[in-house]
Amino acid sequence: MRRYIGLILGMIITAAMIIWPPLFSPLIGLVAPANGPVLYDRSSMMALTLSHIGMVAFAVLPATLLAVAVAALVNRPAGAPFLPIARSLVNLGQTIPPVAVLALCVPLMGFGTWPTITALFLYSLLPIFENALAGLRGVPTATRLSARAMGMSELQIFWRLDLPLAAPLIIAGIRIAAVIAISTATIGSTVAASSLGEVIIAGLNLNNQAFILQGALLTAALALIIHGSLGVLAACFQYRGVRSD
Repeated sequence: MRRYIGLILGMIITAAMIIWPPLFSPLIGLVAPANGPVLYDRSSMMALTLSHIGMVAFAVLPATLLAVAVAALVNRPAGAPFLPIARSLVNLGQTIPPVAVLALCVPLMGFGTWPTITALFLYSLLPIFENALAGLRGVPTATRLSARAMGMSELQIFWRLDLPLAAPLIIAGIRIAAVIAISTATIGSTVAASSLGEVIIAGLNLNNQAFILQGALLTAALALIIHGSLGVLAACFQYRGVRSD
C-alpha cells in the first residue's frame, strides 16, 4: 500500500511540475542567479516532457520486441548455438558511449530525435535480453513437458506458459532499460532533439543553476515514476504466477 501511495503522490507532484511550474518557484529560486530567471520558459515543459517520454518509448518498445524474440530463439535447442553471437551483438550497444552513437548517427540521420532514439535503442537491448533469457530459462522443464503432453503446440507453450512465467524478469529488464533511457535521453538535446536536456543545457550555457535543477528534478521524477510503475506491474505478474501454481 505504501508503494502505491508513494507512486501516486510522485505522479501528482510531477504533473504539477510540468503543468504549473510556478508552484515550485520558491524551491528552485533558491539556486537562481541574482536578478536572473528562475524557470525555463523558452519551450513548454509539457511539450519537452512528452517529447522526452516519446523518444524513450520509441526506443525501449522495439528493443523489447527484438530482445525477447532473440532470447526466445536462443533458448530453444535449435537456436542455442547462436547465443554467443546474440550476446556479442547486444553487448555492442553498451560498449559504445551514447555520445559516440549520436556522433555517428547525425551524418546519416541528421539532427533531431532519430539519433537519440537509435542510441537509446542500442542501450536498451542488453538488460532486456539478459533478463528475458533468464526468465525463459527459469520455466520448469516439468511444466513444459506437462503442457506438451496436454497437446499444446510450441507456440501455445510460449504464449501461454513461457511468457507469463518469465514476465516478472522481463519487466525487470524493461524497467532497467527504461530508467537508463530516461536519464540518457537528456543528451539528445546536444543534437537538437527536443527533451528535458534542453533545460539542463540552457542552464549550463547561462550558468543558471535554477534551470539545471528544474530539468534534473523532472528527469529524476520521470525515472522514479517509471521505475515504480513497472515494479508494480512486475509484482502483479509475480502474484498471478504464484496463484496459478
